[in-house]
Amino acid sequence: MEQFLSEAKSAARVLNALSGSEKNRILKEMAEALRANTMDLIEANALDMADGKKNNLTSALMDRLFLDEGRIDAMAVAIEEIAALKEPVGRVLDGWVTEDGLKIEKVSIPIGVIGIIYESRPNVTSDTAALCFKSSNVCVLKGGKEAENSNKAIAKVLQAVLKRNELPESLISLIPDSSREGVNKLIKMDKYVDLIIPRGGAGLIKHVSENATVSVVKHDKGQCHTYIDKDAKIDDAIKIAINAKVQRPGVCNAMETLLVDSAIASDVLPLLKEAFDKEGTELKGCVNTKAIIEVADASDEDYDTEYLANILNMKVVNGVDGAIEHIVRFGSGHSESIITQNITSAEEFLNAIDAAAVYVNASTRFTDGGAFGFGAEVGISTNKLHARGPMGIEGLTTYKFKIYGSGQTR
Repeated sequence: MEQFLSEAKSAARVLNALSGSEKNRILKEMAEALRANTMDLIEANALDMADGKKNNLTSALMDRLFLDEGRIDAMAVAIEEIAALKEPVGRVLDGWVTEDGLKIEKVSIPIGVIGIIYESRPNVTSDTAALCFKSSNVCVLKGGKEAENSNKAIAKVLQAVLKRNELPESLISLIPDSSREGVNKLIKMDKYVDLIIPRGGAGLIKHVSENATVSVVKHDKGQCHTYIDKDAKIDDAIKIAINAKVQRPGVCNAMETLLVDSAIASDVLPLLKEAFDKEGTELKGCVNTKAIIEVADASDEDYDTEYLANILNMKVVNGVDGAIEHIVRFGSGHSESIITQNITSAEEFLNAIDAAAVYVNASTRFTDGGAFGFGAEVGISTNKLHARGPMGIEGLTTYKFKIYGSGQTR
């Protein structure tokens, strides 16, 4: 592991020497290489899908794992969109001259070597590799066992492009030891690794956060809420709630709990139940919800659970303050939404909720690097320091100060 990471750190110098136009050209080659190797990638993915079926993976995990021509083309498009973004490195963020005549520039630079630990989705391999390459960072990847064949095949395609351009394959690589012991070594290698980004279940995030000596940006659980206010447009509210839960239940920006203002609960809950029943959603609710519609019990444990499945908690709350109180208690700092036509209520919600993304009259499903115009993301950070929300190329840079003098001493 140490030799592998040492090579990765050395490769960073090569990447720093590439111009923005050279990086963009190579990224476009990577996109075309993915398309050209579509059938090979589908074959590799079929092995993972077969193993997943054998190991009884949930339908949500199987959906995340699956690759077809459309998803592979989407991976290629994401790389092309990343190539089209502004060059993130070498930008002068600020500049001034001090009283001593020193000219100071604050300049964006890459972070260095970034370790990304993730589960299930093979597209994360190409997305994160491209984002790191664009931002002149070396990426060291550790995907989940369930996607091992897919990840290896994708990395092989990207590395072939690097090799063709006489660049070290270690710029984009999968760690040689993908066991738990291997991960434990990786997260303590602060001599070589500058940042760890864990994407996955609560257990993975907790383990990495508690044991890493390398700095960590957490992609924590998505305990997302939608609150339907008494001043909401009901048709919009139902449409948004359905999208937030059922369009893709197995992702972190899907809604897990729907909050409804007590002032409209008796009118809205039956309509919501009818809509969710059509989608096959399993509903759970509080005592007040159960007094209006027939649903299973929702406990505090349920309100604290990221289902990643077509299961939804419901709760009747007393206005905006009641919604805020519930979200403060159970929210994970990911994405929260209010549906209302009342500007005062909307602003109160926006200002009071401490989350990476807070919406008015829109689905939480938009919390995504592509949807935000970042091309893709390495994760959705629930941290408050360094990066927050969808973490695109700007989140993969830091800065340094360049100081130009003319003989000054202090």
